[in-house]
Amino acid sequence: MIKQLFFQFLIFLALFLLGFHLHEFILEKLHLQTAFSLKKVYLFHLGFSLLICINFIIFSTVDKIFQQLGFIYLVAIFLKIVVFCIIFYNPIFNKENLDFASRISLFIPMIIFLLTEAFFVAKILNKKG
Repeated sequence: MIKQLFFQFLIFLALFLLGFHLHEFILEKLHLQTAFSLKKVYLFHLGFSLLICINFIIFSTVDKIFQQLGFIYLVAIFLKIVVFCIIFYNPIFNKENLDFASRISLFIPMIIFLLTEAFFVAKILNKKG
């Protein structure tokens, strides 16, 4: 279990470091700016996705909870969206029109971390399924 936690931590950390720096490099090369801190967006997704995966590894050891992990994951995704909207409310919703670079810059880290976290959760669910 510790090995699995460490491996997932390293994967998410690598995604954060590579994704953020590459994303920032591309935006600078194209002379584009976002209405929010790109680093904070990546840090949010890093922390929340890691938290979800750690909890799923721990909850998968409890038989009563294991059967409900799929529903718990749906609630966790909904909660992630709500918390993200609360934290980034001003730069996202107070602007009349976010430009394309800002919209895509919100979408890219979400997809990267969501796909990775879904892969790890599916792996956990299939282990006992």
